[in-house]
Amino acid sequence: MGGRLKSDDQPSDPRVLRSKNGRVKGFQVLEDISFKLEEGDRLALIGRNGSGKSTLLRVLHSVFTPDSGTIETVGMTDALFELATGTRPAATGYQNIMLGGLMRGFTRDEIEAKVPGIAEFSELGDFLHLPMSTYSAGMRMRLLFSLATAFDPEIVLLDEWVSAGDAQFRAKAAERMTSHVEKAGILVIASHSARLIKRNCNKALWLEQGKIVRMGDLDSVFEEFNAVIQQGSKPMPEFGADF
Repeated sequence: MGGRLKSDDQPSDPRVLRSKNGRVKGFQVLEDISFKLEEGDRLALIGRNGSGKSTLLRVLHSVFTPDSGTIETVGMTDALFELATGTRPAATGYQNIMLGGLMRGFTRDEIEAKVPGIAEFSELGDFLHLPMSTYSAGMRMRLLFSLATAFDPEIVLLDEWVSAGDAQFRAKAAERMTSHVEKAGILVIASHSARLIKRNCNKALWLEQGKIVRMGDLDSVFEEFNAVIQQGSKPMPEFGADF
């Protein structure tokens, strides 16, 4: 016999927001988040799936507006995720370079100065005169990656490492990504890759159910996080003393 699954059968999550009649009206992804970063900081956002890492990145990039509190940013911020935002399939590659640059907050003069370098790195040649809708998925990624890494913002936000294209292009892209990250005054990256985090970061912020469990030196926070994961237990989110 089949049956219907009622909402009452599901375990309750304290982050679920309900109306007076019990209907689900939203989800509180982050709560009581407060931290400060300075020049030279490389912060890794760590935590289980659904802990709020990607949402926090989007809040830092003003994609999402927090319901309370403020975000104070000094310097140009750029995010290397959702690279296709602001692009138009019907526009040419060159037109999309301009659109993408304007979306990132750069002036027309600044973008035009970067166009030759973007075109050369993308290796798309005359295809840049054609609508992006005619590109293969690999060609689109080449263009978007070339554009996203052409400028040198003070703050770089990453949701996992970004790569593009075939094996030959990926090698070139990996070198460019490393250089792009090294030039940034501040880096914030969300990743499940221990190798990537340890190679690029000096601090870690551990999230659990949208709250900070611990923030501080990368090695100490990562060691505690791994111990909890291996035990299969869930810590009670609270602010750590290592701020």
